[in-house]
Amino acid sequence: MSKRIKAIRGMNDILPQDSAVWQYLESTVRALLNQYSYGEIRMPIVEYTDLFKRSIGEVTDIVEKEMYTFLDRNDESLTLRPEGTAGCVRAGEENGLLYNQVQRLWYMGPMFRYEKPQKGRYRQFHQIGVETFGMNGPDIDAELIIMTARLWKALGIADQVSLQLNSLGSNEARAQFRDALVAFLNDHFDELDEDSKRRMDSNPLRVLDSKDEGTQAVLKHAPSLHDYLDDESREHFEQLKTALDAAGVPYQINPNLVRGLDYYCKTVFEWVTTALGAQGTVCAGGRYDGLVQQLGGKPTPAVGFAMGIERLVLLLEATGVVQHINNTPDVYLMSEDPIQGLLLAEKVRNQLPDLRVQCHCGGGKFKKQIKKADDSGARFALVLGESEITNRQVAIKFLREQREQVVIPQDQLQTFFAENLISQE
Repeated sequence: MSKRIKAIRGMNDILPQDSAVWQYLESTVRALLNQYSYGEIRMPIVEYTDLFKRSIGEVTDIVEKEMYTFLDRNDESLTLRPEGTAGCVRAGEENGLLYNQVQRLWYMGPMFRYEKPQKGRYRQFHQIGVETFGMNGPDIDAELIIMTARLWKALGIADQVSLQLNSLGSNEARAQFRDALVAFLNDHFDELDEDSKRRMDSNPLRVLDSKDEGTQAVLKHAPSLHDYLDDESREHFEQLKTALDAAGVPYQINPNLVRGLDYYCKTVFEWVTTALGAQGTVCAGGRYDGLVQQLGGKPTPAVGFAMGIERLVLLLEATGVVQHINNTPDVYLMSEDPIQGLLLAEKVRNQLPDLRVQCHCGGGKFKKQIKKADDSGARFALVLGESEITNRQVAIKFLREQREQVVIPQDQLQTFFAENLISQE
């Protein structure tokens, strides 16, 4: 007997009983982004490795340890995308969408990182990303945050998430802060956790979001990034806060909030939850004004965010929001004559396109077909026996109600369902 092949660790199947939640989330996001007039862009999942080295930074965990990189048959180094922003910038620049233009774009799809799988964090994971280009002011930063706040309300989880906000300032201001922070951390080097010691050389700002309690105790006395902000960044941040206050979006200033990628500046934000344990961030983003130029384009202001679909699905499940999602059929149709059954099912679908109709296939006695109808979760079974087929009638069996079976002409089905099913939803 051949050895059974299993899925790669950290790359999971999404089964039919689970995909309904995904579809609910994706359709809600799609409708919201359409409401804000954002256009969908679809990029390849494989890019040249250099794209991520230049955007994310070579001395980051993602590039050094987590990317799925391989040589193709031309000995060119390719990488499965670990995040979406770099590919979106590449696509926008390559297709002439960015210079001297305003763009509001979004995408959805799988990303790949080789890291230890755990709940809410997988090697193949899925993100919804939003990227905007060509707008300098804090008003577009505010729009993105207000839009996400509206999304949480639409999903029914607004009371489960909270907004954290910070400003990283300009590259110059951040460089000055970096020097002061490194000097401080060197003075307390022995008190830091091992991860933070390693980051001292590669990306010392990431020490600020260390989860180690000892390191956090040290950081209480560290220099503050806000003391090093340039005037433009400070004004930008104040205007953003004013806009959020006016829109009624509450937030918490987190001076230790940094993003893990090198290209961020000025505004950074995260939506976090306490309902998922350690994996508490469900949406994160910020401004990255220098990235387009860094990848070979003209200077272009940009700001965006990404949200993890797996974590949002977990949050929807944990808070019970998804209980109302119904993916079961409304009607299960069975027939002595399979062809007549298929034709009637198509007729019902044409008349009532919102009705979920499952047609029995594969034959079998009516007793077993009724059992399958009941197991399907449908509210009604449509039964075509010999007499119903001859007389162009259909028997209707109520599977979830204590009501007598009825027989009606087939051409009255539309009226029957309008009165007995659609009006009750």
